[in-house]
Amino acid sequence: MVARAYTVAFEGIEARIVEVQCAVAPGLPSFAVVGLPDKAVSEARERVRAALTSMSIALPSKRITINLSPADLPKEGSHFDLPIALALLAALDILPAEQTEQIVALGELSLDGALVPVIGALPAAMAAAEDARTLLCPRACGKEAAWVGAAQVIAPATLAEAVQHLTGQRVLHPADPGEVTATAQGRDLRDVKGQERAKRALEIAAAGRHHVLMVGTPGSGKSMLAARLPGILPPLTPAEALETSMIHSLSGLLDEGGISRARPFREPHHTASMAAIVGGGRSAKPGEISLAHNGVLFMDEFPEFPRAVLETLRQPIETGEVVVARANAHVRYPCRFMLVAAANPCKCGYLTDPARACARVPQCGEDYLGRISGPLMDRFDLRIEVPPVAYTDLDLPESGDSSARVAARVAAARAVQADRLADHPGMRANADAEGAVLDRIATPDDAGRALLSRVAERFGLTARGYHRVLRVARTIADLDGSDGVLGRHIAEAVSYRLAETKEALTQ
Repeated sequence: MVARAYTVAFEGIEARIVEVQCAVAPGLPSFAVVGLPDKAVSEARERVRAALTSMSIALPSKRITINLSPADLPKEGSHFDLPIALALLAALDILPAEQTEQIVALGELSLDGALVPVIGALPAAMAAAEDARTLLCPRACGKEAAWVGAAQVIAPATLAEAVQHLTGQRVLHPADPGEVTATAQGRDLRDVKGQERAKRALEIAAAGRHHVLMVGTPGSGKSMLAARLPGILPPLTPAEALETSMIHSLSGLLDEGGISRARPFREPHHTASMAAIVGGGRSAKPGEISLAHNGVLFMDEFPEFPRAVLETLRQPIETGEVVVARANAHVRYPCRFMLVAAANPCKCGYLTDPARACARVPQCGEDYLGRISGPLMDRFDLRIEVPPVAYTDLDLPESGDSSARVAARVAAARAVQADRLADHPGMRANADAEGAVLDRIATPDDAGRALLSRVAERFGLTARGYHRVLRVARTIADLDGSDGVLGRHIAEAVSYRLAETKEALTQ
């Protein structure tokens, strides 16, 4: 007789159902795991043997074969321990076979039979719900998995508790979802002295999910501004929170099963590798751009990142997803993030200060910012200059609106966009609008059209740049409470697009 249990194998954020088959047959004593297991799965047999021994269950002197089906799908991770143990117990008639066939199990076994938490409980619960099965997972993963209300989640602490539940000796209650993590009060925009234009640009970027490039001398406040961006972003919607949490679940970043409504804010160092930024490695894990899904990716010292890493951002920025292709894996991760980049104007950082600039001015600035390719630069909706703040200004009182007031305006603009784009799947903010949808929602008035045509002709805006100006103008109009895109909205959007267009606005 072949006993069966079920578990999952991960392909990106998708969890595929895997059937764990166990056959106990006469022959030389052995314990084999087949079905394309990795090292961690192959070692499961020793953990299972020790866990069963701790429960005073001895394996028979027979040939034990575990097959993980489909056999051509790579199996990775220690979460196969629990389903292998359950299938084996069912094959030994210790567990009822009909019970093990109704569950999806995942969990690592310690040598004393305790269940160790594993990553991926949330997507596993989604797969169990789609397959109309119950999820059995370690107690530490129960609160996380229970967020998928469509699947019943049983979370024992030990293998013995799982056996008692499945045999009806001690039935466990389904796990309850974890707490919604409270959004911590972020740093306030009013802490930044001066920089009113940069604050305005961040408000526009937050309202429409636009990409921003800040260029300024060292100490001008670029990092301070970026650190205050989470404080003006609206909380994640329930659907966005679930999407984001599934990625974080695969990366082991969920804290005690709680799901946060705060938007992710990732800030990788410029020494990060391509696999760390885009995703990859031996198991094709999600990278920083996917961990920033529905949130912010802040890249300080932007030109210092390796050129190859920067160029890989181009496609994800456009498509909102990244495909990590490896010889043994081909997975797709969502990565609809808001890119905020900061850079010095040159290597020494003082290109605009004659008293402190190096001898290579202006060539050093061209060489330094030239590390950012034209196609990548074209993908920034807003490019702002962050001038230095005089030390005499640091004693001035706080200025501008607080983060709370800015966040209220941003939330109102986002609500208008969500309502406007409700009939277009995949579009949630103005930055997502394209094609006929963009033409419908962002058609400028005559004055705006004339100004945009003049700027496009004089400065050679690409088609992408033209459309990005329209998106930013639509966001400015939303913040302004205007139904249509007017000439002043186009003018402000253009002023953030190209520094040189200040000339065009006065001609």
